[in-house]
Amino acid sequence: MENYSAPGSPLKQEDPSPTEALLVIPPKPPGEEPKSKVNIWLRSASSLALYLVLGYYLFRSFEMLLLITVIVVFHELGHFFAMKSFRYKDLGIFFIPLLGAYASGSKREVSQKESAIILLAGPLPGIVLGSVLYLLYTNNPDLSIAGISFYTISLSFIFLNMINLVPVYPLDGGQLMNRVFLDEESWVSKAFVFLSAGFLCWIALFGMDRPAYILLIFPAMMLFRMFGDSKLNSIEKKVETAGINLDTSYEDMPDTDYWKIRNMLIEEYPAFKDVPPAPPYQYDSREDKIMATIQSLLHRHLIQDVPLAGKIFLLIIWATAFAAPWLLSVDMSFLHRFGL
Repeated sequence: MENYSAPGSPLKQEDPSPTEALLVIPPKPPGEEPKSKVNIWLRSASSLALYLVLGYYLFRSFEMLLLITVIVVFHELGHFFAMKSFRYKDLGIFFIPLLGAYASGSKREVSQKESAIILLAGPLPGIVLGSVLYLLYTNNPDLSIAGISFYTISLSFIFLNMINLVPVYPLDGGQLMNRVFLDEESWVSKAFVFLSAGFLCWIALFGMDRPAYILLIFPAMMLFRMFGDSKLNSIEKKVETAGINLDTSYEDMPDTDYWKIRNMLIEEYPAFKDVPPAPPYQYDSREDKIMATIQSLLHRHLIQDVPLAGKIFLLIIWATAFAAPWLLSVDMSFLHRFGL
């Protein structure tokens, strides 16, 4: 294990005695610098390349792979531009081979209204575009792009985005349910996430023509995250019991609070159990991970700004979008193409 003295520590100023050095509290590590846009988009491009390579082995059809990729990109761009309009930082789109993609961004103060718009900005435009293309197809069944008929293109847009509206976490519909209609900190929300994980396991194993074991990645990640969050919640309560204010930003946190929380984290969190507590006040080689975990303990502000009328309006939008195939009198046998 590698340890090194904290930058800016008085150890470098007047050469105090070793005993005095142990008692000098250095500043907390500087917060994370804004991520380079070049690095973010380089990661996005790399994940897209891997997604395309592995996707080709799955579909064995470049045309279908291109269609699915266009739908995924169109969907995620909706999330991306919605987050950008609400001043999210570190924005990027990252592709998960064989599974899909996600738009990523960060913001400390999040409102329910903004979250609802961001979550619906992914599937709704795809369903609207798919519906328009389907109406064009009904007027001219010979329409096609790159050898793919408007029928296939339109229904692919509709159904893939409609699936995202299913109220199961972590799909967009499930996140909308959890963020706007449930209290994320309540046991009801945790039960909802747990039941969602169970439902996804059932879908992966029994819900399609043949088991799709790769889909088990989602419930496994959800349960792993729930376990980690449970541990962090117990540490958070201990920190608050000690009188430390977590309702602050990392930049405004006093240096003394950082080192106090750090010691509690080392004592309670298995990943850091072999890190020496302070004093001596020295940074560890994993200080960046310790700092990130401490930042995750700080309270995120969720603004409850969707009244009952707003929730009813969101339900109407969700139900209308979800009912698009029936409103368009679509032949539901198309679902067989998705193994449903």
